[in-house]
Amino acid sequence: MQFEKEETTQSTHIATDRHLDVEAAPDVPPAPPRKALMIVGAALLVLVVAAIVTLVMRAKESKALASETQRSAVPYVAVVKPTLEKPDDDLTLPSTLQAYKESPIFARTSGYVVNWTKDIGSRVRRGELLAKIDTPEVDQELMQARASREQVQAQMQFAKTSSERWQNLRKSDAVSQQEADTQSSGFDQARANFAAADANVRRLEQLESFKNVYAPFDGVITRRNIDPGALINAGAGGREMFDIAQVDPIRVFLNVPQSYASQMKVGTHAYIELQEMPGQKFVGTIARTADAIDPATRTLLVEVDIPNNDGKLLPGAYAQVHIHSVTAAQKITVPVNAMLFRQEGAQVAVVGSDQIVHLRPISIGRDFGTSLEVLEGIQPDEQIIINPSDSLQDGQKVNIASNNPTGQAKGKDQGQKQ
Repeated sequence: MQFEKEETTQSTHIATDRHLDVEAAPDVPPAPPRKALMIVGAALLVLVVAAIVTLVMRAKESKALASETQRSAVPYVAVVKPTLEKPDDDLTLPSTLQAYKESPIFARTSGYVVNWTKDIGSRVRRGELLAKIDTPEVDQELMQARASREQVQAQMQFAKTSSERWQNLRKSDAVSQQEADTQSSGFDQARANFAAADANVRRLEQLESFKNVYAPFDGVITRRNIDPGALINAGAGGREMFDIAQVDPIRVFLNVPQSYASQMKVGTHAYIELQEMPGQKFVGTIARTADAIDPATRTLLVEVDIPNNDGKLLPGAYAQVHIHSVTAAQKITVPVNAMLFRQEGAQVAVVGSDQIVHLRPISIGRDFGTSLEVLEGIQPDEQIIINPSDSLQDGQKVNIASNNPTGQAKGKDQGQKQ
């Protein structure tokens, strides 16, 4: 009992000590009602202003994002202006040399090649022997035809004698007119049979003459396809024996643009140059023109004949043809990578001052490799898009990139800063 009393006494002292350590709260007078309302109103005003500022910032950011998105959707393009070239004193066009005459040589009779007398590169004259053909079958047919002709000739002579005899008997009224006419008709039939047999003999004799193959004109042998013992069939369906070409003069065909067609006159001087013969000019003249513009290419076909006595010019060689053609018109050229090839034909994309694309159909003149001559469709002061995309459409809005390599990037950065 005494122990419990002591423990109770200690607990009372601890509780008393703790109560003494806590300070009492000061007495604060209650706030006036008007001042409390002002504090609450100020807090609400701050919240409303913050909300308005937040909405305005979000709207501005949304508008800026929409503007940047719209600006990014407009593609950037690189543009150039057409190049004005000086008028040409000479019209230069590419072409290929061709033989003045060129013909394959076929056999007119069937047989076996005995030998050939001319090989490739041989210059031959008209009527010169090229090859011999052995024709045993034709020989036998000719012998048979001649024998048949002799038989028919003998029959014709007998029919003639009989006809004359019956005509004399008719004069003495020893035979009837019908019998005399029969004999006369037999003679006419025998004469017709003889003419047919004689024609067959001449046909086979002509085939015999084709055993020797001759050159049809002066020229050079460009190909030989036969050897002794080769079987040859008559006609174009058989093997081609030789190719012969006349290379003096040599001819050049070229397609002249329509803008120069009126200046292409027969007799106009021209010359050609070959890359493998620098500094050499081979002079000739315009021999003839087609006198009609090809509607597919808008060009005029012109033939130039070049003397080739020494044989330096070879058929099939590539050459540059120069024709004296003075014109006051200036040439407009554009880069070849500015071309658009679509279903409507050749086009270029022109950008106006409003940065709107306009697709223009053009007429192409000469091809200079890296650039093209444009005959009609564009003006020298217009801006042409280079490397246009396949998706580019007429009326499309575009941005023009700067001429420097980083122009496009700068344009985009400026748009982002705005």
